Amino acid sequence: MRAVRLSVVTAAATAAALTAMTACTAKSDAKDGDAIQVTAADSTCETSTKTVPAGQVTLKIENKGSKATEVEIVFPDDRIVSEKENIGPGTKYTLTAEVKAGSYEIACRPGMKGHGVRQKLTVTGSGAAAERDPQLDKAVAAYRQYAQDQADETLPRVETFVKAIKDGDVAAAKKAYAPSRLGWERTEPVAESFGDIDPKVDVREDGLEDGQKWTGWHRLEKALWKDGKIGAEEKALADQLVTDLKDWQKRVGTAEISPTSMANGAKELLDEVATGKVTGEEDRYAHTDLVDFKGNVEGAQKAYELLKPVAAKNDPALTKELDKQFASLEALLDKYRTDKSSYEFTSYDKVGKDDRKELSDAVNALAEPLSKLAAAVVK
Repeated sequence: MRAVRLSVVTAAATAAALTAMTACTAKSDAKDGDAIQVTAADSTCETSTKTVPAGQVTLKIENKGSKATEVEIVFPDDRIVSEKENIGPGTKYTLTAEVKAGSYEIACRPGMKGHGVRQKLTVTGSGAAAERDPQLDKAVAAYRQYAQDQADETLPRVETFVKAIKDGDVAAAKKAYAPSRLGWERTEPVAESFGDIDPKVDVREDGLEDGQKWTGWHRLEKALWKDGKIGAEEKALADQLVTDLKDWQKRVGTAEISPTSMANGAKELLDEVATGKVTGEEDRYAHTDLVDFKGNVEGAQKAYELLKPVAAKNDPALTKELDKQFASLEALLDKYRTDKSSYEFTSYDKVGKDDRKELSDAVNALAEPLSKLAAAVVK
């Protein structure tokens, strides 16, 4: 789910640590003079140019505001081409993306809420990105199918969850809750790229916009674990969850996917873990954070594995390090897996402070080299 789940204070503190690290390591072959300089603040979003040629584009982002911010390249209809969430105050980040000829906007979203402050961006050229390794086209096609498969597999699981709610069976609904979220967590950057679906199905109470009705998984999570009851409203919200996820399922095939969006998405999934799952804020009532954690890591690894043949040719040392860090994190997660044949994990409220730090350190150790993947696939 989008970083709006964090309070501004928490997001700023977490993002400062994460982004300070990745700002030093995010890599691009573009010189500063070729990059778009983006200066974000609490109420402004300044860009150094409003026209670039089609192909690879690099954003050199600096947050001069007092709030953690999100910077996006978006189509006018709010579909997201690429994004970076949780850029802390006083920190910088380099975002590499691929864009075809057309009209776009660069959006800065201070506090990770609202429409944001936007600047128009015109991409000139023939309408196609620069020629690239054919293996990357295969990777994009395979990842698109993976995203569609995850959406398709999610619906039956969600329908099981919803049936339990409508039957008034709290125990069955609790059991079905975490498995129903796996496909979403694996491909969250694709789901978020549509802009309007994530706030309906995966927003937490502290991430609501002014006047927004709380719907989706976490609203039902609270009813099940905190309130301990299922009423008419919850049953209606369960039906709405299915409707919204069917919308997601139908739209997955229209998502804008490129090698760099896959790589950036993998990094975003690790950021999701660091800013929501490791902190215990994601599933704060159910304490099923480690299931979501596992889904995020699996999704990031899938994107990486599909891009690896090209990344290995361009930067073999990077892929060697990524292989090592993915294996290390997976082994650490397995320590908390109570049933190796399923997605059953230790309740996160039973995971102590030192163990949470160990998990956090492992995530950060993977996030650092993963931040270099986008640049490695477009060399």
